[in-house]
Amino acid sequence: MPLPEGTDELARSAARGDPVALDALLAAVRPEVLRLCARLLPHREDAEEACQDALLAVARGISRFEQRSTFHTWLYRLTANRARSTYQVLRRRWLVEAGGVPLPEAPDPRRTSVVAGTRLDLLDALDAVRPELAEAVTLRDVLGLDYREIAALLGVPEGTVKSRLHQARQQVRQRMSGG
Repeated sequence: MPLPEGTDELARSAARGDPVALDALLAAVRPEVLRLCARLLPHREDAEEACQDALLAVARGISRFEQRSTFHTWLYRLTANRARSTYQVLRRRWLVEAGGVPLPEAPDPRRTSVVAGTRLDLLDALDAVRPELAEAVTLRDVLGLDYREIAALLGVPEGTVKSRLHQARQQVRQRMSGG
């Protein structure tokens, strides 16, 4: 689902310090940010929390939006990173509340849908690879950005993006197959 018409102009105005444009921008992108968070996080409440974190990060970081990439691409990167960070915080919180009892190796199929279980496995696997690899595979395979967009966003050549994706996919596949 693309962002609403005029989002790029709102982003430029907000980046220049226009508070009205920032409010309009946050309202315009919220549905897409929530959709992206829900693609990564299996529970609606977790996706909502990650969405709020992402929108706060947009508000705080819009002045640093350098327009090296489109606003859409910048927003996807920020959202993916916030969703992964939210998962890590929730996982740590669960470990503390469970008194150090580790998370179950596999989600309980009686309580977790196949899709949700797969997303939890994916997040665990992404958590186990280097951040630059996790970011590349999230941007490409989860959020669907093309190589050129990812390269511009990360400030690296397309070949580096492809290399990171190859490494990340290998490591994620190995981790998800129990290896």
